[in-house]
Amino acid sequence: MMDINEIRELLPHRYPFLLVDRVEAIDLEGKTIRAYKNVTINEPFFNGHFPQHPIMPGVLIIEAMAQAAGLLGFRMLDATPADGTLYYFVGSDNLRFRQPVVPGDKLTLQARFLSAKRGIWKFACEASVDDKPVCSAEIICAERKL
Repeated sequence: MMDINEIRELLPHRYPFLLVDRVEAIDLEGKTIRAYKNVTINEPFFNGHFPQHPIMPGVLIIEAMAQAAGLLGFRMLDATPADGTLYYFVGSDNLRFRQPVVPGDKLTLQARFLSAKRGIWKFACEASVDDKPVCSAEIICAERKL
């Protein structure tokens, strides 16, 4: 488990772009992570997306999955940004959206390590609400040294 302070040590993102509130489990042997984002009406994007029918933008759901995958990558390498390591989200494959995410939802983020080659990491990711999938994708990250 990781609280927000531990997450902030690994992810360079800050409000309003830090999209992981807590890590519930990391299994380094199985190379998986389960985290979540509490979605509230106070999120700045709801002012314009959409005022009368607020839904979380899909690109931010993808970003939340990428942040969870980045946390897993940092733990697998036992590295931190303080060591000069960063992960950049560089792409996705097989992206699918299944239902909207609205204020009050607890967005569960899961990632499973697939491969790493020449600094390019791939993760199978899924976002869900109440155990119902809302988004899935293969997330591709580039590991870079500063």
